[in-house]
Amino acid sequence: MELVCPAGTPAALRTAVDAGADTVYCGFRNETNARNFPGLNFSTKELHQGIDYAAARGSKVLVAVNTFAQAGKTDLWREAIDEVAASNAHAIILADLGMLDYAATKHPDLRAHLSVQAAAANADMINYYADEFNVKRVVLPRVLTVQEIAAINAEITCETEVFIFGGLCVMAEGRCSLSSYCTGKSPNINGVCSPPGSVKYEDRGSHLESTLEGITINQYPKGEAAAYPTLCKGRFESDGEVGYVFEDPVSLNAAHLLPQLQQAGVTALKIEGRQRGKAYMAQVVKSFCTAVDAVATGRSVDLDAILAPLTEGQKTTKGSYQKTWR
Repeated sequence: MELVCPAGTPAALRTAVDAGADTVYCGFRNETNARNFPGLNFSTKELHQGIDYAAARGSKVLVAVNTFAQAGKTDLWREAIDEVAASNAHAIILADLGMLDYAATKHPDLRAHLSVQAAAANADMINYYADEFNVKRVVLPRVLTVQEIAAINAEITCETEVFIFGGLCVMAEGRCSLSSYCTGKSPNINGVCSPPGSVKYEDRGSHLESTLEGITINQYPKGEAAAYPTLCKGRFESDGEVGYVFEDPVSLNAAHLLPQLQQAGVTALKIEGRQRGKAYMAQVVKSFCTAVDAVATGRSVDLDAILAPLTEGQKTTKGSYQKTWR
């Protein structure tokens, strides 16, 4: 299976490639990509340099233009698509229907992948994108079990890519709307979830309080590690109980499920983390390269001890791959 790794900066791209990534994905330094944070992403010149660096070492580059174009501002997204088409990138990752149509019409030879942002979670939807826009691969949303992925792959002709490590963002439901309400910035449109300028930590004496644009997201007793205040990982009171209503502050780790994902017909395995640094990238990519090679030869590798220090809150979950509801 192909290992697809994040690159938030040119340095991270080089690190991922050197660590053995088959493919690296990145985005432009603007609202067209869903990780639009200060200090991250690529200029057009940096993208071309990164593609050349990867190609010289046998790796491919995907470019994410995966937010939704705003009314009256579609030129920015179309220009991004044109820039990807003019580069030697292996493929573009798109979510917006209009932009998929633009790419398919103006750049029919540009390989298109469907972003997780599109939330294509059934075979009929995936086949529609493949038939109408010649989409070659779909990044499946993090809401499916291995069995559901296998059932989808049995009914489609395009490739599937699934997340195996990192954040658990679903990005196509109410949590992002709530985040937008708090900050005025939409993860789906502006590419910004919990922008740094909206985040604040305050020592209240008995506890540390984290807020998002003045709205309390969590309170941490003395000695408890504080997570970054994204609304979906906030701790709230519901039905008289205090807890993580939407999602626990933990990382996805599906390393133990690689053999099952291979049997389910998955083409590519995706690591999340374009905000992460070079040391993180090197360790995670090397670890999963080892694991993927082991699966291909029928061996098993336990990555728990290696990956645990790199996870959020030192905790992991298999997420919806093994669904449990509360």
